Amino acid sequence: MKVLVVGGGGREHALVWKLKQSPRVEEIFCAPGNAGIASLARCVPIGAEDISGLVAFARQEKIDLTVVGPEGPLTMGIVDSFSEAGLAIFGPTACAAAIEGSKVLAKELMAKYGIPTARFAAFSDAGEAAAYIRKLNAPCVVKADGLAAGKGVVVCQTVEEALEAVEDIMVKGVFGAAGSRVVVEEYLTGQEVSILAFTDGETVIPMLPAQDHKQVYDGDRGPNTGGMGAYAPAPVCTPEVYQTALEKILIPAVRAMAAEGRPYRGVLYAGLMVTGEGPRVLEFNARFGDPEAQPVLMLLETDLVEIIEAVLSGRLGEKEIRWRPGAAVCVVLASGGYPGPYRKGYHISGLDRVPPDVVVFHAGTALEDGRVVTAGGRVLGVTAAAETIAAAIEKAYAAVEQIHFEGMHYRRDIGRKALSAI
Repeated sequence: MKVLVVGGGGREHALVWKLKQSPRVEEIFCAPGNAGIASLARCVPIGAEDISGLVAFARQEKIDLTVVGPEGPLTMGIVDSFSEAGLAIFGPTACAAAIEGSKVLAKELMAKYGIPTARFAAFSDAGEAAAYIRKLNAPCVVKADGLAAGKGVVVCQTVEEALEAVEDIMVKGVFGAAGSRVVVEEYLTGQEVSILAFTDGETVIPMLPAQDHKQVYDGDRGPNTGGMGAYAPAPVCTPEVYQTALEKILIPAVRAMAAEGRPYRGVLYAGLMVTGEGPRVLEFNARFGDPEAQPVLMLLETDLVEIIEAVLSGRLGEKEIRWRPGAAVCVVLASGGYPGPYRKGYHISGLDRVPPDVVVFHAGTALEDGRVVTAGGRVLGVTAAAETIAAAIEKAYAAVEQIHFEGMHYRRDIGRKALSAI
């Protein structure tokens, strides 16, 4: 079987790494890939959002299965285009991926079908949003409606911060067209957890619960990023929370999408806040999370190709998905200045000193004169598995100590909440 993975980040490296373990897979291509992926797959210089180019390549190479990593091509309709060309592809259609592409659509869906989430209001006028914020008071959360690379959510502790967020998003346009509308919602307290699930549109099978670390600095301080690290399984997601999330959130969301004429197949990601009243939805995503995919896929025992084929054939209900015991931790190494402006092209040293049982997933890297250099904000995801969360944390950070590039920064508290919960 020939497989194409679309994307070039840490999530896509993890997908390539996992797919390559399948005895069914003979060759993997990745578009566009990165320096780490190049050691496992043939990277092709086609952008993830060049849908016509990807369709042409898949036809030319007679690709048997395409797996899409990022949200951009999904919301643009890559699954629709591949399906029309008679090519097998894993992911939701454009109308289904809108559950991530529009926060307003997702919130209105939850309100209509009684899926637990924060109280909210949506606005296309900055003045009306500002008036609502003054009435709601703070703390509150301001979200750009469209895709903003995981950075379009501003948690505001004061009314002034919220008004500034509206000004930045709607007037100054810091997120471009994604900020033409905003959602303003109540602030929820608790711990966050990400539950990703496979679904064929009927059956919903959740993966291990993971916890992402969005803020750039230790102690959940600083601006939101695309994610500075993650671990799985997350103890805050007790068996009761897990079951509630499945019965009250994931299954109802898939059924709601079908009822709305948006049948959903692929991976549905529920970002949840575990509150005193139970889990509440913060956001839905239409694909594997990044960096949650790294520790979750490291613990997946079942052949990923077999799961994907069960989803595509509508037979997921016949599939048992098995997980390795223990825990896995991913620590993201980022460029200096991230999530703000940063420089690229710094040489990365020490990758050859990382122990073989730790996997360094490349997120933003490139090859330059035979050397691996930085090429993104999030550069590497150092991922380790062990029998306990404490051992996995220790193993991951020991590997981090071996790696260096100019300006490198990372959080030193990935997984700490899990230790306090045990």
